[in-house]
Amino acid sequence: MAASVLRAGARALCPQSRPLGVWRTQLREAHQRASLFAFWELIPMRAEPLRKKKKVDPKKDQAAKDRLKKRIRKLEKATQELIPIEDFITPVKLLDKARQRPEVELSPEESERRALLLKRWSQYKQQEHALERDAIKAMCQAQQEALRELQLESPELYSEAIKRDPSLFPFEKEGPHYTPPVPGYEPPEGRYNDITKVYTQVEFKR
Repeated sequence: MAASVLRAGARALCPQSRPLGVWRTQLREAHQRASLFAFWELIPMRAEPLRKKKKVDPKKDQAAKDRLKKRIRKLEKATQELIPIEDFITPVKLLDKARQRPEVELSPEESERRALLLKRWSQYKQQEHALERDAIKAMCQAQQEALRELQLESPELYSEAIKRDPSLFPFEKEGPHYTPPVPGYEPPEGRYNDITKVYTQVEFKR
């Protein structure tokens, strides 16, 4: 019946004076539109019926909410357990007053001598730092000047000179010491016992 209605509509829209090809094209387009509309009409018919909602007891729902609120309050009150830092805790055996050294009272002459010695040592280290800084600055300037001259003489040698030297690493340097080394000192050898304490966070259990 739908096809007959489409054919009647096509005859009304397309008089006999029109070519046959145009009439068939218009008929095909009308049939496709009708089929598309019919497809959309069939979609709601394939839907499943709505499931019945389960009845929830309001008392049980309120009890579950109260338990959740109680648990949240308990978690808010509980503070996070911090891991102690052993380096900042003084052992009890070292707090014994019998192990404390008596304070040494220095004479005014000794105090003045130590203060003057500390000032001289500070001046010496400052001069040493200034000399080292000036030496490094002079070497850097000489290096840059030599590279500029080498670039003018031979660009190939300049490109080779500015390449990174892989033999420089690993780099080891021993700086000045504040105290001289003890002659003939041999460090003790022995086993290493790891006594580091391991702490675990206790989680809240339901």
